[in-house]
Amino acid sequence: MFKAFYSLKETPFTKTIKAQDIYPSDSCEETLSRLEYLKQIRGIGAITGEAGTGKTTYLRAFADKLNPSLYNVIYFPLSTGTVMDFYRGIARCLGEQPRFRKVELFNQIQEAITRSFTEDRITPVIILDEMQMARPKFLSEITILFNFSMDSQNPFVLILSGLDLFSDRLKLNQNRPLNQRLVMRYKIEALDEAECHTYITHQMELAGANAPIFEESALKAIAQRTRGIPRLINNVCTDALIMGVSNKTHTISDEIVYRACETLSF
Repeated sequence: MFKAFYSLKETPFTKTIKAQDIYPSDSCEETLSRLEYLKQIRGIGAITGEAGTGKTTYLRAFADKLNPSLYNVIYFPLSTGTVMDFYRGIARCLGEQPRFRKVELFNQIQEAITRSFTEDRITPVIILDEMQMARPKFLSEITILFNFSMDSQNPFVLILSGLDLFSDRLKLNQNRPLNQRLVMRYKIEALDEAECHTYITHQMELAGANAPIFEESALKAIAQRTRGIPRLINNVCTDALIMGVSNKTHTISDEIVYRACETLSF
């Protein structure tokens, strides 16, 4: 409802942003660089960060740039299911009809990954999300399932993504084998104050804003209240724009931002 009021062509601060339009923060650039490195060497990598810092957005941007004739992207967020659920899901994503016994499923998945890499020349890129909720047995199975030719080959790219808690879980003794096999790991940080300002400006320019709508005091208030977490910034800015329409003001002040934060319980 605020697009017409603020003369915007698009709705800003949405999660449907295209890969090429993602704000290139330092963390974004570093994340994509690390993922590119993992793509080249193959193996297992981990991306962690606080909720709302952009993990899934960056993973989607990375996946969107992969050539589908060379890479088969499999996104699998069911880390809370059973091991058999996981095995069956991976098998289906690899184009297989899951077998019934666990040992048969295990061999089926490894054979499908190997065949895809060696015969079809397509590297499976498997993204497992929300890994902070994975059961201990699930983490152990990952280490076993992605051990090829006595751990001498990596015909796959496996990306484990989760909250910071996942990093702590990897340090536990029972998860040491998986932790040691990570060839890439990176923690996504929140935006600093300067990045918050340019992030909001970037979003508004993408939406077609011809002039600044958020006052400097509002930008500072958003950075402080959201701690630089993009998802929270999006929520506060959207609510502030809605309030701006209600107040019939064409610029967003820090007072409106504080009211938006109260509405969102920040």
